[in-house]
Amino acid sequence: MKKSIALLVMIALLATGFVGCKKEDQVVLNVYNWGDYIDDSIFDTFETETGIKINYETFATNEEMYTKLKKGGTQYDVAIPSDYMIEKMIKEEMLEKIDLSKIPNFSNIDDQYKNLAFDPKNEYSVPYFWGTVGIIYNTNLISEDIDSWDALWDEKYSGMFTMVDSQRDSIMVALKKLGYSMNTKEVAHLEEAKQLLIEQKPLVLAYVGDNVKDMLISEETAMAVVWSGEASTVIQDYDYFKYVLPKEGSNKWFDNIVIPKGAKNIEAAHQFIDFLCRGDIGFKNADYVGYSTCNNETLKLIDPALIDTTYAYPKAEWTSNFEIFLDPGDFVKEYDRIWTEIKAN
Repeated sequence: MKKSIALLVMIALLATGFVGCKKEDQVVLNVYNWGDYIDDSIFDTFETETGIKINYETFATNEEMYTKLKKGGTQYDVAIPSDYMIEKMIKEEMLEKIDLSKIPNFSNIDDQYKNLAFDPKNEYSVPYFWGTVGIIYNTNLISEDIDSWDALWDEKYSGMFTMVDSQRDSIMVALKKLGYSMNTKEVAHLEEAKQLLIEQKPLVLAYVGDNVKDMLISEETAMAVVWSGEASTVIQDYDYFKYVLPKEGSNKWFDNIVIPKGAKNIEAAHQFIDFLCRGDIGFKNADYVGYSTCNNETLKLIDPALIDTTYAYPKAEWTSNFEIFLDPGDFVKEYDRIWTEIKAN
């Protein structure tokens, strides 16, 4: 009789999900990403399909992300840094190798975005988005055509534009205006760029981050240095904005998905990366964030009107003098010094 009662109790427990399904046993995947850089509705889809819950945190700059991971004490399973920072993290053995055999949807990634200089064999990263840095301006407030970084030193635009609150990107603007490589390791070049940015500061409304879109739409600023996806989001809703690829050249960047060293949920991380490489999921993300996909299956779903635009999918000849950021190695201390002196001035 006792055995029968025990059996009935066991059946009841199984039926109500209390055996083998404890909430505390659920795998939680810790994801670290840029702000406003994913359609978080996909988290529910991923959890429904896999049973894995996403714990999501954001960072504002590559340097912030790097510092937090370098200090330790965090347990992120997936992160999405940019090209030069991935190169740095590989050199410092901060990343796990990725098993591409566990990511069948990697085949969706276009070959032109694979095996780039910062990760030559895609051993440590999988492409997520790419884009450019340029100038967006409101044609209702600025009537002349802008085609150069020079506009950001023109006194008639004093207090009408913002710079991006990013060390490499803002210094890049000055270096390209001067005709230098944005990857220069010449202290004299950096000093010239520093002086140029210090001279510019009285004209700058603010150095800003993710809030730049709201500032443009509300006409708090008429012009801004932005990443292309921010421009895409604004222009698709407000067609009187224009995004310019400056004639002196700029940054063509790539953000890839990585697994930080010491991640506790490596198998789940591979599942999530493969999920992000699906065509339909890629489209949800691209449609939400406005950045350019690396995924051929996603590209089939993209509005054809976005192709051959400066802000979404520019023609190759439009970016022929653009550069990809490289890790400056120990020379980064000079970039850090220059940026600190610019911000403190």
